[in-house]
Amino acid sequence: MIGGDRLFDKVISFFRGVAAKMFGKETLKQKIGIDFAMSDTMAKAVELWANMYANRPPWVDRKTSTLGLPSAIASEIARMVTIEMKSEISGSPRADYLNERYHDVIDSIRTYTEYSCAKGGLVFKPYVSGDTIVVDYIQADCFYPTAFDANGNITGAVFLEQCQPDSRRIFTRLEYHELAKDGYVIKNRAYVSYSKNDIGKEVPLASVEQWVEIEPEVKIQNIEKPLFAYFKMPQANNIDTSSPLGVSVYSRAVDLIREADKQYSRLLWEFESGERALYVNDNAFLKDSDGKPRLPDTRLYRTLNADDDNLFEDWTPTLREQNILNGLNSILTKIEDVCGLARGTLSEVQSEAKTATELKILRQRSYATIADTQKALQNALEDMVYAMDVLCTLYSLAPSGKYNISFEFDDSIVTDRAAEFAEKRELVTMGVMKPWEYRMWYFGETEERAKAAVGESAEQNTDENRFTIGGGANVAT
Repeated sequence: MIGGDRLFDKVISFFRGVAAKMFGKETLKQKIGIDFAMSDTMAKAVELWANMYANRPPWVDRKTSTLGLPSAIASEIARMVTIEMKSEISGSPRADYLNERYHDVIDSIRTYTEYSCAKGGLVFKPYVSGDTIVVDYIQADCFYPTAFDANGNITGAVFLEQCQPDSRRIFTRLEYHELAKDGYVIKNRAYVSYSKNDIGKEVPLASVEQWVEIEPEVKIQNIEKPLFAYFKMPQANNIDTSSPLGVSVYSRAVDLIREADKQYSRLLWEFESGERALYVNDNAFLKDSDGKPRLPDTRLYRTLNADDDNLFEDWTPTLREQNILNGLNSILTKIEDVCGLARGTLSEVQSEAKTATELKILRQRSYATIADTQKALQNALEDMVYAMDVLCTLYSLAPSGKYNISFEFDDSIVTDRAAEFAEKRELVTMGVMKPWEYRMWYFGETEERAKAAVGESAEQNTDENRFTIGGGANVAT
């Protein structure tokens, strides 16, 4: 216990009630006396990725439309990373308690994986509320790392929380975590201002009802890892090579995405400027009170001078959309390459793969990207469960006990399921694979349950030397 008080009790979600804004590093450094392990270059890059993801890139104006590629790329990678993902915590009553809370995270993991993909990383931060554990998801533009260990893992960070109880005052809480040699330190400071762009002056934590029970400073002993987990994108940081922070999945494609948006705008203009029109002599229209022609459709009809001998002229220009589309497709292909996506994810594939081998080759680039991201996600979730386990002990939320975490990710990105099914079935026929092993692979059953379903001893048919796999299918051994 931490002095009998629950540090995280009644803590509201980050930035509820008012959008968070990253304050300048120097401002926060002056307030809490702690420097940040984040360069200005890196901070600006995170801001750029966030704006691109929100479809507000700096190059957008009234003449430029966007394809929404950043959100599409982040969404597709998150989908492939988490599709059919399964994860369980088991091993003890403590594990059962953790598993119940853990599945609240797993149920929404695709959404937060997408945010991490877009901005380079995300923090899972468990806290205790009442008699349960809740997890906050802090995006890359809403926390400041302060320290890293020799392996590049974040060991200290400052988190921001804001609330606006009335139309005038904005309260900001800075929560500082540090894993030091003499223990784990957590500090809290509260500030009030009358502008979203200013952190304001320091006030007691009790100034905000939700923060009344939060202690200004606590120290916890026997902590091996921070009480938060950083989900870092696995790509190398080419923005700031000295920074251990992650980078957006589209960080290397920023210029290409800008060119794709420009090319898309050219395509829209080609259709708009090439709309069919009829140029008709002024004398063919009734006039309004000002003597101007009354056009039945201003997009279709345009006027010729009354002195022109022609009654009307048709305007049907030849569109160059295919040339523009070819150029756009070429840019999209390059974006796929630098983002680690298979050809055809964003672009139009010129020729279809005809064999399973060709299809696997096409998907190999995506597979490498997804496999690395899944590993990073697994590491972050394991660190998050560690923090949840520590909170369970500190607040006596569940009896002591060990736990195990299992992970299962879908491999259909590079696997031809039908071909694999036929291959394993043939192995059973040849006697190389047992029918219960087949069930374990196909249905995901435990060995005990698969053997019971097959009934290897009771169901053996000695006349034909066959076994029942289940569901009435017989396979020779």
